[in-house]
Amino acid sequence: MHDDDLLRYSRQILLADVGTEGQQRLLDARVLIIGAGGLGSPVGMYLAAAGVGDITISDFDTVDLTNLQRQIAHTTQDIGCAKADSIAKRMRALNPHVAIHPVNRRLEGEALIEAARRADLVLDCSDNFTTRFTVNAACVKTGTPLVSGAAIRMEGQVATFLNNGEGPCYRCLYREEGDDEDTCSTTGVLAPVVGVIGTLQATEALKVLMGLPSLDGQLLIADLKSMDWRKMKLRKDPVCKVCGTPPAQG
Repeated sequence: MHDDDLLRYSRQILLADVGTEGQQRLLDARVLIIGAGGLGSPVGMYLAAAGVGDITISDFDTVDLTNLQRQIAHTTQDIGCAKADSIAKRMRALNPHVAIHPVNRRLEGEALIEAARRADLVLDCSDNFTTRFTVNAACVKTGTPLVSGAAIRMEGQVATFLNNGEGPCYRCLYREEGDDEDTCSTTGVLAPVVGVIGTLQATEALKVLMGLPSLDGQLLIADLKSMDWRKMKLRKDPVCKVCGTPPAQG
């Protein structure tokens, strides 16, 4: 770690739970972020600021005027630009010492599995169940820790899955496909809600990367209208179609 690093991350290194050892683990870490929108914006910026050394961020979409109310990594000048390129530009400006790899397409199939395998941790910042299930399956297959987040209206949730074969996976939480029509574009979202949830995801990611206690196997639910917070312990589904053992046939 160079002198510039010690100065840049000094407020973080001061923490007893971090120190120079924890900071070095962040600098050596590789992270994959799926989605550069409302959740991906604070996730990407905070992980870059905190010194996560190698960050890949994937998003197939382009910046639209309606995104700017909540997707704070993008600006009016970025309208029409690829979201992955737009957020990568902000992340590099914030911390030029980390490696940022924008991917301007949807990661699917073997490409997603290989990207998850290369990563020390994956953050699902997408906005639909189809992507969440696909990302979860890739993380279970590769044994890669996953931090999942979701936000809509004035509500949000965060869960962490270490995918070490002992605890549940995202599919244990949602056994059936959800309604992908129930999105921010159809039901709305209060601007800071995605910031709160994305920031919690970033916090969880840093803790997992440094080997600190996390929400592993737990779901944190936030009702930001009433400011009520709940935490639920999740059970591993023994017959989960992703991480469990399918029932015998016949």
